[in-house]
Amino acid sequence: MLSERILANAIRILSIDAIQRANSGHPGCPMGMADIAEVLWRDYLNHNPNNPNWINRDRFVLSNGHGSMLLYSVLHLTGYNISIEDLKNFRQLHSKTPGHPEYGHTEGVEVTTGPLGQGLANAVGFAIAERTLAAQFNRAQFNIINHYTYVFLGDGCMMEGISHEACALAGTMKLNKLIMFYDNNGISIDGDVTEWFTDNTAMRFESYGWHVIRNIDGHNRNAIKVAIDQAKAILDKPSLLICNTIIAFGAPNKSGTHNAHGAPLGEEEVAATRKALHWNEPQFIIPKEIYKLWNATILGQTKEDTWQQLFYKYEITYPNLAKELIRRIQRKLPDNWHKKTQKFITNLQMNPQNIATRHASQIVIESFSKKLPELFGGSADLTPSNLTTCSQSSSIIKNPAGNYIHYGVREFGMTAIANGIAHYGTFLPYTATFLTFVEYARNAVRMAALMNSHHIMIYTHDSIGLGEDGPTHQPIEQLANLRMTPNLIVWRPCDQVETAVAWKAAIEHHGPTALILSRQNLMQQERTETQINNIARGGYILKDCQNIPELIIIATGSEITLAINSYYRLTEEGYKIRVISLPSTNIFDRQDKSYREYILPNAVINRIAIEASSIDYWYKYVGLYGEIIGMNTFGKSAPSNQLFKFFDFTVDYIIKKSYKLLKNLK
Repeated sequence: MLSERILANAIRILSIDAIQRANSGHPGCPMGMADIAEVLWRDYLNHNPNNPNWINRDRFVLSNGHGSMLLYSVLHLTGYNISIEDLKNFRQLHSKTPGHPEYGHTEGVEVTTGPLGQGLANAVGFAIAERTLAAQFNRAQFNIINHYTYVFLGDGCMMEGISHEACALAGTMKLNKLIMFYDNNGISIDGDVTEWFTDNTAMRFESYGWHVIRNIDGHNRNAIKVAIDQAKAILDKPSLLICNTIIAFGAPNKSGTHNAHGAPLGEEEVAATRKALHWNEPQFIIPKEIYKLWNATILGQTKEDTWQQLFYKYEITYPNLAKELIRRIQRKLPDNWHKKTQKFITNLQMNPQNIATRHASQIVIESFSKKLPELFGGSADLTPSNLTTCSQSSSIIKNPAGNYIHYGVREFGMTAIANGIAHYGTFLPYTATFLTFVEYARNAVRMAALMNSHHIMIYTHDSIGLGEDGPTHQPIEQLANLRMTPNLIVWRPCDQVETAVAWKAAIEHHGPTALILSRQNLMQQERTETQINNIARGGYILKDCQNIPELIIIATGSEITLAINSYYRLTEEGYKIRVISLPSTNIFDRQDKSYREYILPNAVINRIAIEASSIDYWYKYVGLYGEIIGMNTFGKSAPSNQLFKFFDFTVDYIIKKSYKLLKNLK
């Protein structure tokens, strides 16, 4: 009978062959963690290669995503839709096996990993989602949601600050179905980590409230099994398994060194490794008996079939719960969603309130939460400022079946955890902080965009309008940065109606959205039904003139009122003026050419853009000859009305700039 070491060696050989063929990659991790992967995937992981989206599967996250060939090899061996040809095309254009695992690109990849530490934070999100969903839907004798989340991570993940943010919260939440395997090989790109990483990792995680198992021999199958069994027996803590491994295990000359971390072993070392591991097969050839012992398609289907039988009985006993769970798994909106939400928006227009858009957002959350139980909120210790709770909000610490997370001051961790919740399915997470603090979360925002995560990110205190807190809290460049991020939809609404439309669009858009909201009260604008409908197109005419305008004023958010007041002044003087509200430039840019030309006709070159944010972004809308009233410095500490005047956000200044353009017509 074949030994388990030979089964683990199949991972090692496939990995080094693919990396060598690509002449690019990271062999050290796949070779060092192969024994742990063999134990976990063959003896513990509940999954079905025939249905990678089975809701009750165990989740596996390779947080140290540079070791992607480990995951690709295991997925291939266990029967996922990854062929030998796919492995041969590792890191090549359009292959199923890119350099780092990419969600939506390769079956069996739960989240995109590579930026170290984010995968483990995503996994915390998975564990939160599993426990919350179980509390919401499980009933006596029907544990239909009951699975684990497993994570591989390395020294780099441990060094990243996000590991503290996410793992400290996981310990506080007692996420016992979260089990992490720390590849403690002591090597990173620069060499032996003892020069720069001497943390007592075990004590650190114990202080978080984790169950820690030290000094596991990561190349001893029995030791790994004993550790996993111990972890699964702990019912009130997540577990960290510290596995002592040798990087590039099996490579005679490069194992244990940083030379094997991020570069192919080389033809000679690959040959020497084959000899050392007693592997006599040619490149990319795996014996049939090894495939047979690895293949999980039959067992995986049996496990899912058993679960389906339980779920069938659940449907009979709890038909309404089952129907709701299926709806959420399928990511479908409730019946009459569009009709009810459109009526809500119409009522807002008919009952104007001059309120901050953060307050308007809270009103929307109050209404929409009653229609969408999958809304899963949270804030980075700014709930009273972000206004992200409503009467339906319930902390999952106090109520396991709740729908709100107090993340603490952890913007990066919060965003990455919520990305995990989004990709778990059955929940639509929304998170919140001040706009300027998106900088702490920036790479997780980027990952949300890269994965097209259905995650709504609320950023309040959107400009110098927040006032006295001063330039440390006043965002300048953040809006432009977010708008230029591919796949990310950004809204900066000007009143409660635009805020409601933005929220509705964010819920209906299966991707990430950023809602940029004000601290200060804003005036609600008058609109026709057509104008209300056109808000969803990202930009629309809010005020207009007869015939072709002589000047177009474009604004967003709090600056819309300035544009409107300037419109009235200039119109009284006989000028033909159009005001464009552009709450979402991303959505507007996706409209057909005829609509964009209707809103912003090329014939009108006199244009002014007004936004209390970075100036340069707006040249694409006003052209080289237009005027932009914005920010090219940091802000100051003062009441908001004083700041707007100081930085020339006044009607008088807008009129002055308008005259400069309009005189060209005389």
